[in-house]
Amino acid sequence: MAKTKPGKKDLDSYTIKGTNKVVRPGDYVLMKPSDSDKPPYVARVEKIEADHRNNVKVRVRWYYRPEESIGGRRQFHGAKELFLSDHYDLQSAHTIEGKCIVHSFKSYTKLENVGSKDYFCRFEYKAATGGFTPDRVAVYCKCEMPYNPDDLMVQCEGCKDWFHPSCMGMTIEEAKKLDPFLCSDCSSEDGAKRPLSSFHVEPKVESKRRKR
Repeated sequence: MAKTKPGKKDLDSYTIKGTNKVVRPGDYVLMKPSDSDKPPYVARVEKIEADHRNNVKVRVRWYYRPEESIGGRRQFHGAKELFLSDHYDLQSAHTIEGKCIVHSFKSYTKLENVGSKDYFCRFEYKAATGGFTPDRVAVYCKCEMPYNPDDLMVQCEGCKDWFHPSCMGMTIEEAKKLDPFLCSDCSSEDGAKRPLSSFHVEPKVESKRRKR
């Protein structure tokens, strides 16, 4: 009778080769790309398992960069923005290069310093169809674009909406000097203006929204 091979076993953790960094299910990791010229892939570890030869594999859920999505990168996508996809894979644990952090959009906008391993996610992405959840986001400014956390915006003291200085016909330096700031609609009633102390903009619900 043929000898039955031992089955796979789930592991609680895996130590990245050549480091003392421990990866556990739920952690975010950087994985070696097939093309060395490309940045590392980003994934969330769902499960860690070892076979009877002690080969360790990780089941991961991939994050896509905007340029990897069907729609491509758009103006409002942040430099560190990722989409949580419905694409899962089983990969060798040896392809893990390191760990990273994928923040919520709200948490990312509150970071005082963004490190090389800080990313953020505000959308889930269907790899086959290019669909997003949510499929609508709040828009700001005269340009009616969703918020890009990499771009400085100033808040109008009157209507409380947020604006890009360039859309208001001024430089960032000029916008910072205004105290308080009023948009063109509000300044027609009052000439006072005001600056924005930081660009950590809170997402807000608006009646006017743009479909992605």
